[in-house]
Amino acid sequence: MFRRKKAANQAEAAGFDKDMVVVVDQSVNPYLVMFHDPAGFRAEQVRGLRNRLVAMNPDGEPKTLVVSSAVRGEGKTIAALNLAMAFAELERHRVVIVDADLRRPSCERFLNLNAEAGLTDVLLGHEPVDKLLRPAGYRQLMLLGAGSRVDNPAEVLSSSRLEQLVQRLKENFQYVVIDAPPVLPSTDAGVLSAAADGTVMVIRLEHSQKKQSRDAVRTLADMGGNVLGTFVTEIRGRDPDSDSRLAYDSTPEDERE
Repeated sequence: MFRRKKAANQAEAAGFDKDMVVVVDQSVNPYLVMFHDPAGFRAEQVRGLRNRLVAMNPDGEPKTLVVSSAVRGEGKTIAALNLAMAFAELERHRVVIVDADLRRPSCERFLNLNAEAGLTDVLLGHEPVDKLLRPAGYRQLMLLGAGSRVDNPAEVLSSSRLEQLVQRLKENFQYVVIDAPPVLPSTDAGVLSAAADGTVMVIRLEHSQKKQSRDAVRTLADMGGNVLGTFVTEIRGRDPDSDSRLAYDSTPEDERE
């Protein structure tokens, strides 16, 4: 789905009010399709995932969702950011993206934001979470970055403050999307998954190994996580570039629908 492609030509800067950062289009990671190409085919696929998750929450209760993968390189951070942006499109939906990949944090870099105090500083009791939340540069989406580097990420995430933080965020946001580390290299994702309402696994076609994906799902389940489903990326032939029938813009060449 998130097939590697050249960045778009020079686009207008996305301006916000004086209390918000200004993000220049070309500086934001080109795979963030909800930002660069919100009317495109790939953005619609992200909305499809969002709509399925909303349908699984008929009562409309605030939810925390972990996004992870079996191993690195499968696109879980990009999927988490795009999903958070898709939730932020919904009316009356306050959304926050939390970078909980303390070993290889990247949300701030992908959004072209400076690294600041964040999750670790909250979990270590150095700062209150309300002070560290900041605009992500997209609609009403907020960001809690990874925060100060620590030598013991697993121990920090196992802190009793994690559950308190999750509950605090649910009091203020409709959806809390958590970018977690990959499952198999460490226990971090399992801890986060157990603290959240649900987990989405990202699988990169022709990159992920079936056994690794199965082992990751089993690991999360064993640790008390609720795996809601998978999000498969880079499916060949499933985009307008390779199949024109998948294109459906506002100026069709003929009237046959």
